[in-house]
Amino acid sequence: MALAMEAPDQTDTADHIVEVRSITKFYGSDVHALDSVDLAFPTGQMTTLLGPSGCGKTTLLKIIAGLLEPTSGDVFVKGKKVSGPGPERAFVFQDFALLPWATALRNVAFGLELRGDDRSEREERARHYISEVGLSGFEDKYPHELSGGMRQRVGLARALAVDADVLLMDEPFSAVDEQTRRKFQEDLLHLLGVEKKSVIFVTHSIEEAVYVSDQIVLLSPRPGRIHSIIRPEIDRSVSPDDIRREKNYLDTVEEIWVELRKYLD
Repeated sequence: MALAMEAPDQTDTADHIVEVRSITKFYGSDVHALDSVDLAFPTGQMTTLLGPSGCGKTTLLKIIAGLLEPTSGDVFVKGKKVSGPGPERAFVFQDFALLPWATALRNVAFGLELRGDDRSEREERARHYISEVGLSGFEDKYPHELSGGMRQRVGLARALAVDADVLLMDEPFSAVDEQTRRKFQEDLLHLLGVEKKSVIFVTHSIEEAVYVSDQIVLLSPRPGRIHSIIRPEIDRSVSPDDIRREKNYLDTVEEIWVELRKYLD
């Protein structure tokens, strides 16, 4: 399998829930983070942004979320130009970003509270997603009473509860141990199979990117540009362990590493 560059189709928005066009970002006058990025994110699929440290992965994710303004260029969601955060996008932070004074239940319901949903309805919905991420029985616990993995599950439940079309996930599993990380990857794929969300995911892990992704966007070192777009074509009908032993999985991991290693020499 060769790593292939696929140009995003800017004319067909039906199959692309998010598009970025000519996104460039400078921090101050001397840090050129992103340069003329054109990219389309397929509806109902998981796209991972992967690349060397400092290549602009999180910057691009935050621009799509509306948390950062690009220096130039535009972001479109469902064909409409956006210029800030919106209810169709939900962000899962690397550091959980939970309210320390609120229970797990209220943290999950917080976005629903902000938009004015009735208390009984938002708590019912929050309880549903707490159950979905495997935390039933922990509704009344505070963040300091939960493990790092549990806190990340609360963050994921909060993002799912607001029923956004797009989940934006910034290295959501980086703070947990390897065993928990693998279980999270499996649980996330199961949840997305049920919820049918579109996901834009940032990770530093090649293995994680290949395991979870329908599409991987490999970025070059700063200023970030699209180096290539890879579609792993993993057979997900087999068990998680079998996927990680599959030849196509292993070959894709190795070929991406060969490309990234060029930037480290």
